[in-house]
Amino acid sequence: MANTPSAKKATRKIARRTAVNTARRSRVRTFLRKVEEAIAAGDKEAAVSAFKVAEPEMMRATSKGIFHKNTASRKISRLSHRVKGLAEA
Repeated sequence: MANTPSAKKATRKIARRTAVNTARRSRVRTFLRKVEEAIAAGDKEAAVSAFKVAEPEMMRATSKGIFHKNTASRKISRLSHRVKGLAEA
């Protein structure tokens, strides 16, 4: 348990930051799940529109430090490839 006032404050800050980061991560995962569901259903229009919303959301989370830049780029690239493949099918 924290003893000094600065350590107590640090624990409060960490708890607040953790709550915010968890909410942001959950929000991004929701957007990604909508894209995944549209791809699974084979609905091209829904997948494209969901992807257009999910991409900036993912990059926003990256700028906030929730995800690493390369992780976000990789996920977006793979999703984009799958959405594009849906159009050909």
